[in-house]
Amino acid sequence: MSLLASTLQAFFTDRLIHQRDASPKTIKAYRDTFRLLLRFIEEETGKQPFLLDLADLDAPMIGAFLTHLEHERGNSPRTRNARLAAIHSFCKYAALRHPEHAATITRVIEIPSKHYDRTDVTYLTEPEIDAVLAAPNRKPGSAAATTR
Repeated sequence: MSLLASTLQAFFTDRLIHQRDASPKTIKAYRDTFRLLLRFIEEETGKQPFLLDLADLDAPMIGAFLTHLEHERGNSPRTRNARLAAIHSFCKYAALRHPEHAATITRVIEIPSKHYDRTDVTYLTEPEIDAVLAAPNRKPGSAAATTR
């Protein structure tokens, strides 16, 4: 078994399930990220996933994968960032287990999230607040309900 395969297996079974008690949805999302990543690397390099090493997950390859997600798969920056977060989480775990790959892992961890426009959470305006406060209480037994 390659170093990448054993580290990925330990990341899912040891880190996500036992240490972090990650939700099934999180585990599935991370699993999907690595399925897409390994398939992408196989298409780019011709190497079967079971032959890949940690060195194959270098910053240029991860950057190409993220570009692929947006341009070829049509993923939004938010989805791209979620995939990158899964990769970052794995890399932080791998760095502790394999310090000999620290330089490669550090470059991947330094890949920034992509900025995107966020919709602002809007609240009531002052006139809307005044209108709500001025609305009568129509509950049975209230003063406003009995004055009808």
